Amino acid sequence: MNVAAYLSRIGRPDLLNAPPSADNLRELHIAHIERVSYEALQIWLGRPTTVDPLESANRIIGGRGGYCYHLNGAFSLLVTALGYEVTKHFAGAQQDAATGPHLAGNHLVLTVRLPDGEWLVDLGLGDAIREPLPLVAGTYRQGPFEYGLRPSEIAPGGWRFDHDPRGSFIGMDFGPAPAQMSDFADKHRELTTSPESGFVRIAVVQRRDAGGVDTMRGLVLTRIGDRSLRTTITTQADYFAALADVFGLPMADVSAREREKLWRRLHEAQERWLSGSGSPAREERP
Repeated sequence: MNVAAYLSRIGRPDLLNAPPSADNLRELHIAHIERVSYEALQIWLGRPTTVDPLESANRIIGGRGGYCYHLNGAFSLLVTALGYEVTKHFAGAQQDAATGPHLAGNHLVLTVRLPDGEWLVDLGLGDAIREPLPLVAGTYRQGPFEYGLRPSEIAPGGWRFDHDPRGSFIGMDFGPAPAQMSDFADKHRELTTSPESGFVRIAVVQRRDAGGVDTMRGLVLTRIGDRSLRTTITTQADYFAALADVFGLPMADVSAREREKLWRRLHEAQERWLSGSGSPAREERP
């Protein structure tokens, strides 16, 4: 992996030779969260992906984003190359109260061990943490949002992350055992191909910053945090302008023909929802 190119992509080439520390980890995490969007548009473009971290890192360097398997997988490569001790964990994001806490592997979590303790590092929660959290039970405020961290009730020795009530999911549990990227391959295949997958049913893009979170779900753009916004995108030009301006996704790798096809699919999905034959499903979150 081209570490220098990755750091340039997130706007922090100055951290290339910075020693591992809590402060530098925080700076890397914030830069990545604010520059690399959580997105599942590859599914809607008909471009299969894998959970290979190098593939994900190269796609990010090229200007795109990804979701948890991609974002956390690539970030693990980056910080390992910078000298950090990183562990991957099998996790389960709880969408709502009806599903209950679980460890279904629909989420990948990272922890980083430093001399001052262990840290929860997660670039793949979409609208959740902007900075790493110390693996210490407590309540943590980041900008307008409040999060909780406590021992997991379903994974002995593991942890439970409780999201802010305004978030797009309730919480997430992960176990203490190390995981390999291959452990997520089957779930990734399901989430990217199954008609029942929220990622297949709705195109989602999110980006967290210091003041809040921007979300594009289908053609509906919302802002939660320092201000509230909800608007429906009505033209192809406005949609791709929003991707570039709000989410930092110029989509330079997408041809004019692919853009037209993507817009047609999004517009048709929006029309089905408006007619009552579909629903703006919440995505299942890896």
